Order: sequence, then C-alpha cells, then structure tokens
Amino acid sequence: MTTKILIAGFGGQGVLFAGKAIAKMGMDKDMQVSWLPSYGPEMRGGTANCSVIISDDEEIGSPIVNIPDILFSFNIQSFEKFESTVAPGGILFADSTLISKKSDRTDIKAFYIPATELASKNDLQGGANVIMLGKFVAESGLFDKDEFIDHMVSSIPATKAKLIANNRKAFDIGYNYKD
Repeated sequence: MTTKILIAGFGGQGVLFAGKAIAKMGMDKDMQVSWLPSYGPEMRGGTANCSVIISDDEEIGSPIVNIPDILFSFNIQSFEKFESTVAPGGILFADSTLISKKSDRTDIKAFYIPATELASKNDLQGGANVIMLGKFVAESGLFDKDEFIDHMVSSIPATKAKLIANNRKAFDIGYNYKD
C-alpha cells in the first residue's frame, strides 16, 4: 500500500520535522520512502510544505504529492489551498487553533485538533507539530505508537534531553486527544 502525505503550514511550525519523523519511521520499517520539502527563502514565517510518500510494496516513481491521502494543515492558508486536493477516503488533520473553518467534504475524515493551544497550555511551545503527529498515529493506523515515539526521539541528542521529554508529552497529548 502506498500512502501520500502532505504537511503544510508556516516555516517555524515544524512542518519539515513532522515530515522527517514520518519518513524516518517508514525507512526504519524497511518501506519505500520519499521526503520532499518545499519552502520559501524566508523560511520562518513564510510558507512551508513537505511531501512524504511511504509504500510497503511499490517503488516510488515521483516524490511530488498532488493528491494527498493525508493532509496536515497547520494554518488557514494551507487549509484553503490544499483541503480540496485530499483524495476521497483520505484524512485531514487541521490545527483548529489557527483554522476556524471546517471542511464541507463528506468523502474524507477530518480531525480538528487545537494543537497550538494545547502546546501553549502544556508549556510545549513549538510542540503543535508533535501533537498533530500523535493524532496522526492514533487515527491513521500506519504505525505503532511506541515505535513511532522511539524513532522520533532517537534523532534528538542527549544534550537536548528536555526536547525528548517534551516531544513524548506532546505526542501523548495528540495521541489521546478526542474532538
């Protein structure tokens, strides 16, 4: 099965980190993986998106995701630009702190997670992306929770141990979030 994922938001929201975490998990599970970042020269505060394709049985011919099976939308601009592109039967994950709209589509599953608000309330500034990853793992069924967390934090150096604890906490908040 091949799954095409698009993660979109502003630079500085952890869009590329989220994509790398998914791609790394796929690689560690011996899947075919493609990761393609796209961002403007201003990066932080500018637009950023990341295409990730994972496949357990086919080689990936192109890294470009035009019709995502799964969309992460971290801001209203990304929601408005990409929500209509989600494949029928796909999944939308939207940060409802920054996106007041809801999808009118009845052919996709949509999850609205106040990730930025949850991160702020839990002293996890910058952790909205990991909260969204937690919800993604809970709802997509693509990866095991504990395996994903272990792989996600394995790239964080021991000198930044607080990031490890914060990422675990943020992931759990997203994983257990019920809307």
